[in-house]
Amino acid sequence: MQPDTVRSVVLLGSTGSIGTQSLDVIARNPDRFRVVALAAYGGRIDLLAGQAAEFRPDVVAVADPAAVPELRAALAARGVAARVLAGQEGVAEAASWPADVVLNGITGALGLTSTLAALEAGRALALANKESLIVGGPLVKRLAKPGQLIPVDSEHAALAQCLWAAGPTGPDASAVRRLVVTASGGPFRGRSRADLAEVTPEQALAHPTWSMGPVITVNSATLVNKGLEVIEAHLLFDIGFERIDVVVHPQSVVHSMVEFVDGSTIAQASPPDMRLPIALALGWPERVADAAPGVDWTAAHTWTFEPLDDGAFPAVALARHVGAAGGTAPAVYNAANEVCVEAFLAGRLPFLGIVDTVASVVSEHAVTEAGSVAEVLDADSWARIRARELTGTA
Repeated sequence: MQPDTVRSVVLLGSTGSIGTQSLDVIARNPDRFRVVALAAYGGRIDLLAGQAAEFRPDVVAVADPAAVPELRAALAARGVAARVLAGQEGVAEAASWPADVVLNGITGALGLTSTLAALEAGRALALANKESLIVGGPLVKRLAKPGQLIPVDSEHAALAQCLWAAGPTGPDASAVRRLVVTASGGPFRGRSRADLAEVTPEQALAHPTWSMGPVITVNSATLVNKGLEVIEAHLLFDIGFERIDVVVHPQSVVHSMVEFVDGSTIAQASPPDMRLPIALALGWPERVADAAPGVDWTAAHTWTFEPLDDGAFPAVALARHVGAAGGTAPAVYNAANEVCVEAFLAGRLPFLGIVDTVASVVSEHAVTEAGSVAEVLDADSWARIRARELTGTA
């Protein structure tokens, strides 16, 4: 069934990988979507201004206030009269702008305030920024109404579709035996821990399947990204960690699966293309025709599934630990990892040092409830400071 009206969209993180792919979906479906606000960090002003010139939003926001003069000049040169907002507060205001759906594609913990602003404003939130759910899980869960959070990550979009297909009554946690989250295994699948000692940033950034930003790509190489996804699956679907498994699937065609109590398993399969879960989130609950190419079922395929090597990739087990601890523990895990990835990319920390250092920071943290944004941000700040001390980058 096709909707009768055009859906208005706020896009946060428009100049990033998720943002540019989202705009591709929107551009190919002008009868379905209209952009009313764009927001970005402010590091790619020419691209942001070009997006504003093409999509003509009411508002353009940049997280970096220092980028405002350049943005105003770039918008004026293109004849764009959009209102300009700045700083974290400006991005949060854009997130609460009147719209049918807000897609939060901002990378990192900065997305939390925007996630909360969108939820408080009652917007449907298409969440690609997993960190805001990880960092502020209790806050987000308290604010989100049933059906308000729509996952954009391919794995969680897959789980949601499998759960929707569960039966005539819709998603039912009591019918679920386990969630199975798939992982490509990253560029180092099959390597032992000893093999990973000399990994370079260039090698870690060479993902075999997905095209993503540098932080997410390194997170995929360490499998921290998969650890975050396990926590996110727990929060999104209210399934205990003991019922969430990770399996390595190098072809990245089966994006995740749900095994039900009767022994049947429903899987969602499609070629690795983020435009499909993006389109599903933007159009939810309707689908967008031809969002991405489907599987060619006339061709031969071989799909393999392998157990996760927790010895070589301990990030997932660590994520289960911090997820079970709850409160501020996931925020510390995420923040310490962001600092360690930055140090690794700068050549100041070995590849194995990323998760080892995160584990050290987590072990030192005294977990608290995460009952307020200030409490969460304090834990985030402490973790960053401690991680910098441990990596010698303070």
